[in-house]
Amino acid sequence: MLVSLFLIGASMTTPQMSVQTASQTIVENSEDGMARAVNRMAGGIISYARWPNRTADSPRVMCVVGTPRLTNRLAPDVPGAGSVLVRRLSAAAVVSRNDCDILFLGRMTVADRRQLIAWVRGRPVLTMTDDDAPCIYGAMFCLMERGASLSFSVNLDAIARGPLRIDPRVLSIARNEGGTP
Repeated sequence: MLVSLFLIGASMTTPQMSVQTASQTIVENSEDGMARAVNRMAGGIISYARWPNRTADSPRVMCVVGTPRLTNRLAPDVPGAGSVLVRRLSAAAVVSRNDCDILFLGRMTVADRRQLIAWVRGRPVLTMTDDDAPCIYGAMFCLMERGASLSFSVNLDAIARGPLRIDPRVLSIARNEGGTP
């Protein structure tokens, strides 16, 4: 459970998308503080996702494409019995495979990002990025640094387009803290 989250902003709604923003507690002021915060937050988000025909404790494969902005040491810390194997791949390699349960999008070309977001539609793949703070380019969860804290936005439209199920508790974090969905 991702209990360290709390609301830092209200939801933003446009005709194309609906986004909710939440935040984690302050990032530790150390050399590895951001890496630990990103891995805790990513692991917490993953723990709220349910893949069709898979148990909650099944190992997951995270495919990292591009260069992450917040940390180059992605190793999601999933609460409980879940585990995540991290693979760094090119956009072309991801599209030719079917074993990515999680797609983490770092800095990359616009063409590669569009290709990957189009490829993931309709597939049970959780998408995260740290290169799209307002969460407008199609990822489900968008991580961002805000001063001494780590935040994330939730793109509800991207979540609704696929067969992956996100536990409503992660979506209600913002709602329960006074935001509007």
